[in-house]
Amino acid sequence: MKLAFIGIGLMGAPMARRLVDAGHDVALWNRNRDKLAPLVAHGAQAAASPAEAARGAEIVMLCVTDAAAVEAVVFGPAGIAESIAPPASLIDFSSISPEATRRLGERLRRERGTPWIDAPVSGGVPGAEQGKLVVMAGGDAAAIERARPVLAALAASVTHMGPLGAGQTTKLCNQMIVGCNLAVIAEAIKLAQDAGVDAARLPDCFKGGFADSLPLQIFGRRMASGSYDPPLAAADILLKDLDTACDLARQTVTPLPMTALASALYRLLKARGRGKEDPAALITLLG
Repeated sequence: MKLAFIGIGLMGAPMARRLVDAGHDVALWNRNRDKLAPLVAHGAQAAASPAEAARGAEIVMLCVTDAAAVEAVVFGPAGIAESIAPPASLIDFSSISPEATRRLGERLRRERGTPWIDAPVSGGVPGAEQGKLVVMAGGDAAAIERARPVLAALAASVTHMGPLGAGQTTKLCNQMIVGCNLAVIAEAIKLAQDAGVDAARLPDCFKGGFADSLPLQIFGRRMASGSYDPPLAAADILLKDLDTACDLARQTVTPLPMTALASALYRLLKARGRGKEDPAALITLLG
């Protein structure tokens, strides 16, 4: 298929590479054009603007930082909305608020007649590299079904969670579990270290038990070793998602005491200048 992919970051780069490897014709755009070179060498094409990348594409995908970035690449000058046209659809892998997704998706449908699928993902960089992401999708069921053959190159599972915005709400729930889990893993690793236990052995010891999790196996090992490079995610991105969850909780009058505490810890990490680092750096707050 002829595809467009906007946003070549930690997640976007391996996702776009897998689409090229699957035999698709992929046009790319990224604000920092230097990041396009390895993928162009791999067989993708560089576009001068989001509009150029989207022109003639059957599916336009984007994976950018926040709602402001999504709105800019879709509705800004030379944005996707200038050239996308039916029967094409837009798939947004970014993590933004459900409200922003509904507002932007409804605008795209109204102005261009094309469906918007909110499809945030879980699995981090390893999942993107291996094509084993978990996709939580919201939007038109028929459009999601049409996109499944393309998403198969990226994901181990694609679950339709409901109407537009439902994917983003589901991703917030995912991030709440991940963010709080990492905070407790950091405490467990630190307690083991301070009590004279080899913390590096905890992930293997807990494997298969009730305390096991992918965050423990991946980030717990990083915490125990004190090595967080190369980053598999960014702490400030996780903070953004936790803050969005807290915003939604205020709108729905839902108490989220654990999530609020976790967001405060990530905010402290960011305040200490470590927001761009791997979330495993959270353990540094504990001394």
